Amino acid sequence: MTQSGATIPRLLLDAASRHGDGLAVVEGGARTTYDGLLQRALRAGAVLAQAGVKAGDRVGILLPNSLGWIEAGLGAAFLGAVIVPVSTRLKGDEAAYILNKAGVHTLVAIASFLGTDYCAMLDRQDLPALRRRYRIGPGAGDWSDWDVAMQAIAPQALAAVEAAGRTVGSDDLAEVIFTSGTTGFPKGAMLRHGQVVGAYSFYADRAAIGAGDRYLIIAPMFHSFGWKAGVIASIARGATMYPLQAFDAGAVLDLIDAEKITAMGGPPTIFSSLLDANRQAGRDMSSLRSIVTGASMVSPALITALLRDVGVERVVNAYGLTEASALVTMTRPDDDVDRVATTAGTVIDGVELRCVDPDGIPVTAGEAGEIEVRGYTVMSGYFDDPAATAETITTDGWLRTGDVGVLDQAGYLRVTDRMKDMFITGGFNCYPAEIERLMLAHPDIREVAVIGIPDARMGEVAKAIVVPADGRRIEAEALIAWCRGQMANYKVPRVVEVVEALPRNAMGKVQKFVLRANGR
Repeated sequence: MTQSGATIPRLLLDAASRHGDGLAVVEGGARTTYDGLLQRALRAGAVLAQAGVKAGDRVGILLPNSLGWIEAGLGAAFLGAVIVPVSTRLKGDEAAYILNKAGVHTLVAIASFLGTDYCAMLDRQDLPALRRRYRIGPGAGDWSDWDVAMQAIAPQALAAVEAAGRTVGSDDLAEVIFTSGTTGFPKGAMLRHGQVVGAYSFYADRAAIGAGDRYLIIAPMFHSFGWKAGVIASIARGATMYPLQAFDAGAVLDLIDAEKITAMGGPPTIFSSLLDANRQAGRDMSSLRSIVTGASMVSPALITALLRDVGVERVVNAYGLTEASALVTMTRPDDDVDRVATTAGTVIDGVELRCVDPDGIPVTAGEAGEIEVRGYTVMSGYFDDPAATAETITTDGWLRTGDVGVLDQAGYLRVTDRMKDMFITGGFNCYPAEIERLMLAHPDIREVAVIGIPDARMGEVAKAIVVPADGRRIEAEALIAWCRGQMANYKVPRVVEVVEALPRNAMGKVQKFVLRANGR
């Protein structure tokens, strides 16, 4: 729960005082202590201050997971500036939209990553608000070298940055983080220092992350799961961060084995891939102690394998959305496998949750309704978009999530679908996530995505796009026949397509709009 005076600068200052000699970041052969991380954050703040960045200015960060990302984000926080994370997956026009919409003053970007020249990409864009550009890595154009600028900072400049950090308030904006834009133009959710620190201190406690833990940050830092659930949660408890720039199952297994990684988070597909790859690699994963995932349905077999075969002590499922600091519910440490697999847990402390009908009236336990959230994690609104804010947050503070869920008598939330993903078959509401949950019980299915497709008689019917489990073969007609024994007939997919992989965004979420656009 948010606390008065809780800010990101104070969080790092406190971590340095308590864990100064402890490792904060391990990146390749470089190892940075918490004292060292504080010094790098202050230097980064001094670089940004020299560029003219002031409290309230927006600082864009377009970097893969790295120490550079962490120091730039923390440096901006010390100045009271507002970070604007930008995905490295975006193309030029997409990145420019975010930079222009947020009025970004200064940008810190990777020069080149995975074959993309970001300096050249952005040099082709019209960015009238952008005053200063820093690149990490060699490049050309009107860009300053971030590492050179960091090294040029005089020691006496650091005290002024630290003093500025102590004046930042818990109600000050810390971040404008843009939604994925899968249903329209991205919108920038405004998040404050106090809510970020409060939510992810709770997260760290529920995930049992503490000093001495070695936390592998796979989720991109341009997403809440990387920056807040990774960096902020680690700093809150003095854990060591291992930023990963790109996921490769073999490389991750090697890192877990070599560095004895104890904690990590990510979508279920990450852990399925690791377990599949390790059947041949044979790496030691026994150091893993705590895992956090986020999905409407997690295979019980996956959770059992992590607990039984790997020896993980705690697997936590969570639900959140950008507009609520990406944290609304979490399962509890003593929840059984079925609870973790089929629910997203109970609402976090200091936050309210309800499910409502189309008129905004709360439904009874066991009935489906739109999930609404109220409390300290809810955003201040969308940046420079009061109309969208008014559509999303009610006058009495409830955030309309656009997600459909069911609360049971014990307060556990089952997220059944996005309202926009629901389709109607012969007058019956069909929720793809519910059908997917039932289909995941089939032993030959590794992953499945369900969409509605046009049907002359029924209006729409379900189509399932499935990825077979390792070494398994799926016959469409046989699977449809199996489904008839598992679910009501109107839910049964009329079409099954077998694919090698589902299209996913950077956070591993299935991009159903891609499936629809591809005519699937």
